[in-house]
Amino acid sequence: MPGAARRNGIGRQGVVMPSKPLLHRALQLRRFVELGKRALWALLLMGMPLAQAHAARAYLRVNQLGYESGHGARAYLMTSTAIKGAEFSLLDASGKAVACGQVGATSGVFGSFHVYPIDFPAVRAGTYTVEVKGAVKATSPAFLVGTPAELYGAALARSRSFYQNERDGKNFIPSPLRTAAGHLNDATAAVFESPRFDHDDLILGALKPTGATIDAEGGWWDAGDYLKFVQTHSYTVALMLIGVRDFPEQMGRLSAEADFSEEAMFGLRWLDRMWDDRTATLYYQVGIGTDFKSYDSLSDHDIWRLPQDDDTYAGSDPTFQYIRHRPVFVAGAAGSKISPNLAGRLAADFAECFQVYRESHPAFATRCLVSAEHIFDLADTSPKGDLLTTAPFDFYPENEWRDDLELGATELYFALRGGDLPPGLPHTSPMFYLKAAANWAHAYITGPNDQTDTLNLYDVSGLAHFELFRAIRAAGYPDGLAVKQGELTADIKNQILASVDSTGNDPFGFGWPWSSYDTVSHGAGLSVMAQEYAYITGDREYAIDARRWLGNLSGASPWGVTFTIGDGSAFPNCPQHQVANLAGSLNGGSPVLDGAVVEGPTDSATAGRLDFMQACPTGGGNVYKKFNGNGAVYKDNVQSYSTDEPAIDLSSTSFLMYAWRIAGTPRGTP
Repeated sequence: MPGAARRNGIGRQGVVMPSKPLLHRALQLRRFVELGKRALWALLLMGMPLAQAHAARAYLRVNQLGYESGHGARAYLMTSTAIKGAEFSLLDASGKAVACGQVGATSGVFGSFHVYPIDFPAVRAGTYTVEVKGAVKATSPAFLVGTPAELYGAALARSRSFYQNERDGKNFIPSPLRTAAGHLNDATAAVFESPRFDHDDLILGALKPTGATIDAEGGWWDAGDYLKFVQTHSYTVALMLIGVRDFPEQMGRLSAEADFSEEAMFGLRWLDRMWDDRTATLYYQVGIGTDFKSYDSLSDHDIWRLPQDDDTYAGSDPTFQYIRHRPVFVAGAAGSKISPNLAGRLAADFAECFQVYRESHPAFATRCLVSAEHIFDLADTSPKGDLLTTAPFDFYPENEWRDDLELGATELYFALRGGDLPPGLPHTSPMFYLKAAANWAHAYITGPNDQTDTLNLYDVSGLAHFELFRAIRAAGYPDGLAVKQGELTADIKNQILASVDSTGNDPFGFGWPWSSYDTVSHGAGLSVMAQEYAYITGDREYAIDARRWLGNLSGASPWGVTFTIGDGSAFPNCPQHQVANLAGSLNGGSPVLDGAVVEGPTDSATAGRLDFMQACPTGGGNVYKKFNGNGAVYKDNVQSYSTDEPAIDLSSTSFLMYAWRIAGTPRGTP
């Protein structure tokens, strides 16, 4: 998120020759060293052990959230040299060994480390550690064995906490990190046409106002910055509402600790402000994150501050005009076609709104359903050039949209099938939308991007196929649809297989390349897809993988860190997040941005600082650097947005993953 890195030059120091007495002592020392070397070789020839001289570095990686009762589990031993003859023990809280065995063959090499899987059997609930002795010595962090609710319930609650701390506007939730509302000026935000950008993403010319103002107050900040995008909101709300609907005891009104119902409503109300159904006008962004080519006006990414500072930042200085009064960008003229990615996800959001809130908030739910149908009808189904995502497009360069329309049509089917519909809807037949969903599923499966991605912001087919499978079942398996259920399940399976195949036999068995992008979000999405596949087919082929991929994200990885803040015993201390950096702990103590999922490992770390950014880690360095390898890098540093910035979309697949693991099966639809 910060601007270009500042490179500090380090001068070379001069060399000073020692005096004669010092030189004499140096020569004596050299003789002692030479004698020591000869003695060392003599010991080697005599076969005497020199463990300390050649001791291998060893580390144990475990799922720090814990392992589910009734299942065997896997830890990983990492050693700096190849070993033989090591033994492991699984120790209970009293130190008693409840399982033991030989460390077997290596599963491969990651960076400079050899990796050895350690499998141990199902054991009773409790607290355990893994200990390795013999060729190397290592002890793991303590971890729990328990029910999924015991392991993941608190993590699910922390996930909700992240969104609560990410709230913008007057309805913020006070916390140790949040003490005041931010961006109240958004309530009377001026509307502008979409800006044009050069190849460096600099804005060309001045912003062009339309003369309109809207209430764009509320919503969540997108990430560690304070921008707000329909692109990421629409994805997050869709997953959140499906969680509330399908897992009521984990994420809905029946949950005592992690009820997302109000948080999903908070996100929906901001989306409702960004869509004017009366004029059929979509607004898609609040704020700017890049600078102007020819104007001296700064953007959100140029300053480091708390959100409550922005409404009066720098008084009347025109340089900061778009910090104090953030522009809203309109997607097009009233009634114009809507980019299909946004149209599909917004239709899904508002259709799910009707499903979830039709009894508790009937007026708002009716408003949602009418908007859903209008938006779906305005989808541009022959888009040209870049899809509309954000300004600039490079912030979120999505290139697939058929999956979004499949999801939107499927959720509209579920919304209409319950009957008792409000008047004035363009379409009242559920089958209208079921057929449309099947058509878009077929278009996706036969399209150019099939099996190139898995469930995440850029591709929701892993969720849309699952929803459509259930919709076809709920409809009684009607004839004449463009796809059959078997094609949907096959595509889910093939997406999983393609992703696993792309990892190049990763020794940790992760399902997504560690050196790719949005690693954590993809891993959690794969875990969700594996559970969906098991539910709709009865095939448990990926059941072990679903648990292991969750474990990879929670400490059982080369770096031994959970990538969700607050989870486990080692998590990111230095996220690129302004509130966390300025108001939170810099060493993992309280308060931290609980539940925030960071980008995770990728192919490179980034650097660059802004005034008032607090150095983190305070002493510098990178404790995880020695574990980097195979093209993958992780750096826990506030400057590294590529590895350490959290975002609302990155956290979305994680809360679904936890809910699936706790509940086992969804309850919200047939």
